[in-house]
Amino acid sequence: VAQASSAQIGEPSFLLAAMCFPDARESSATAHQCVVLVDPYSTGAMLAPELAQRGFTVMALWTDEAGENRNHIPKAAKGFPEKYLTEVEETLTLADTAKALGAAAGEFGAEIIAIICGGETGVKVTDALAEHMGLRGNSTQNGMENRRDKCVQQEAVARAGLRSVRSACGKTWDEVAAFTRTEEFPIIVKPVESAGSDGVKLCHTPEEAREHFHLLMISQRKCGSQCAAVLLQEFLRGKEYIVDHVSRDGVHKTTLVWVYDRRPANGSDFVCFGQQCVLADEPVAQQLIAYTRGVLDALNITNGATHTEVMMTPTGPCLVEVNSRCHGAAGSWMPLAQAMTGYTQVSACVDAFVDVNAFDRLPDVPRSPFLASGQVVMTVSFHEGLIEATPGFQKIRALKSFLSLQENLHVGDQLQKTVDLFGITGMCVLVHSDAEVLKSDVAAIRKMEAEGSLFRLSVTPGSA
Repeated sequence: VAQASSAQIGEPSFLLAAMCFPDARESSATAHQCVVLVDPYSTGAMLAPELAQRGFTVMALWTDEAGENRNHIPKAAKGFPEKYLTEVEETLTLADTAKALGAAAGEFGAEIIAIICGGETGVKVTDALAEHMGLRGNSTQNGMENRRDKCVQQEAVARAGLRSVRSACGKTWDEVAAFTRTEEFPIIVKPVESAGSDGVKLCHTPEEAREHFHLLMISQRKCGSQCAAVLLQEFLRGKEYIVDHVSRDGVHKTTLVWVYDRRPANGSDFVCFGQQCVLADEPVAQQLIAYTRGVLDALNITNGATHTEVMMTPTGPCLVEVNSRCHGAAGSWMPLAQAMTGYTQVSACVDAFVDVNAFDRLPDVPRSPFLASGQVVMTVSFHEGLIEATPGFQKIRALKSFLSLQENLHVGDQLQKTVDLFGITGMCVLVHSDAEVLKSDVAAIRKMEAEGSLFRLSVTPGSA
């Protein structure tokens, strides 16, 4: 999921941090123990205060792939990046990176006890480093050197006998052209490594598919690698869900099931307008959870957080992709998860790595019914121009169900039409005991989007 464009995103208030870390206590007992966070941007940065409030020191490791993502630190990640023990850059070899981490920790008299993936770009390095250093993690054996690769994921799921997507993967058009002659259109064309629907396109003709294939092969994507392969897939028809887990030693615990509100907008087929939580005792959730745990086993994911996207098709659940890190969106959903379940995937992830007793106490699935009602609303732009004021954000804060708001754009920024998760203008969490109040507040936000009244713009020439 998406990251915002500013170096410090989210609300400056204490609300998000207070709701996400309600029972944290400072402790000197573990001050000499250090946890390494790999590419801790977006929600990955929220792991840092959770660890610090449990008394651990925290070190950041930035991979070469992180790029501009390293600037996407939520304001709710209170005290960070300033409180990192130190920040280390990935070196040329895995062994040298491990040595650099060890030397940095040793300089402060700290011992590295865990390595946790923060952002999507850190998955490969996290897995390899944990294995190299003999720490808790996910094995890279049996073809899992890059479990970010969506082609690797689908092939592993198919071998396990689970429903997978018909697909073709390649670095040249000749390697995938046959797929376009046998598969019914439209089809999906996307990078094998991406996030937030980045680079994903629904193509209606072979010519359109070929054009987008070549575009991806020459483009540097936000969370991918230049010249990485491109994946062509069948178009899955159905409703898309998110199934979030945290695992320890192969024991998978569901932290929340979400359903996407994806719709066509601004010429894009997959703009996300929000997401809602699904009760774990609903039949659809039970089916999704069972399928997802089979997927995690197929990918040999035994430790850490996962954010799995699954399409519920007419023939049952089918994997879209697995992200081996916490649910993204800069942790803006965390107050909702805390209010509805009493904990978050972030706190559960830390439990999995540093507190086995706390992990064992976590429920297998979230409680039903929830402790509260609410949803995440992503604000979408249908307009363009230079932002002169943000009156809509003030109106959102005045809504009866308002809980928190992540502002992705500010005065002086250029507003663009939203075409993917990276282009959402904000993300708000709404919680209320009255479903009608919630419905009315969502409608008010959608009305401001359509009218263009979320922002006051100085319209640029040629904009609509």
